[in-house]
Amino acid sequence: MPTYEYVCKNCGENFDVHQSFADKPLKKHKTCGGELQKVFHARGIVFKGGGFYATDSKSSAQSEKKATPKKDEKKPDPKKKPKEKAKSTSSTSDDS
Repeated sequence: MPTYEYVCKNCGENFDVHQSFADKPLKKHKTCGGELQKVFHARGIVFKGGGFYATDSKSSAQSEKKATPKKDEKKPDPKKKPKEKAKSTSSTSDDS
């Protein structure tokens, strides 16, 4: 069962109560009869799975190497057409 925290608006007392999800929230403080309010706490975001932690990602040095071409690596010239490979045919031609 979940534990809920309440605070009394009258006396300021904080206390925890084990309640089911189906139970209605408490309205009155048993000790002083003051109005109760549920206390909500901010929760951090939890990322599950790969790729969210620094150990899962690549180092910046590795990513830079892939992003920039090497000095020895030649870039293809966009003006020149690439050489076409000779098409091999398994059947013989009948040009008799």
